[in-house]
Amino acid sequence: MSGGQQRPTWDEYFLQLARQASTRSTCLRRQVGAVLVRGHRILATGYNGAPRGVAHCLDVGCLRDRLKVPSGERHELCRAIHAEQNAVIQAAIHGVAVEGATLYCTHQPCILCAKVLINAGVREIYFSEGYPDEFAVAMCEEAGVRLIRMDLPV
Repeated sequence: MSGGQQRPTWDEYFLQLARQASTRSTCLRRQVGAVLVRGHRILATGYNGAPRGVAHCLDVGCLRDRLKVPSGERHELCRAIHAEQNAVIQAAIHGVAVEGATLYCTHQPCILCAKVLINAGVREIYFSEGYPDEFAVAMCEEAGVRLIRMDLPV
C-alpha cells in the first residue's frame, strides 16, 4: 500500500471486524462482537443483545446490574444472547455450515458459548479480551479447540 501503510493480517482484519460488530451491541456491561470465518470468507457475524421482539437492556436497564450478578457468573440471568451464539444462529438461519470454521471474537467465550462453538465444529477461536471463565478454557482445550489471544491496537 502507498504511504508505508501496512495491510492487516487476515487474523487482524477479522478481529477488527468483530470489534466493529460489537458496536451494534445493546448490552450495558460489555459490548461483544463475533465473526465466523472459513477459508478467508465471512460465514456469519453476531453481537450481544436481546432476542428478537424483546426489549434491549439499553431500553429497560440491566437485570444483572439490578441483581448484582458478578461478571462470569449466572449467565442465565441476562436478557441478551451472546455474540458467539448469535453468529451461530445467523449461520443456521441462512443454511450456512460452520463446521471447521474459525471464530474471531472481541472477548474470550464463556462456558455456554464454548459448548455451542465446540458442538458447531469451530476449531479455532481468536479473541482480544479475556473473560473470567476458566472452565470455558479447560473445555476448549479438552475438545481440541485452539484459543488464541491476540491484542489489537486501539
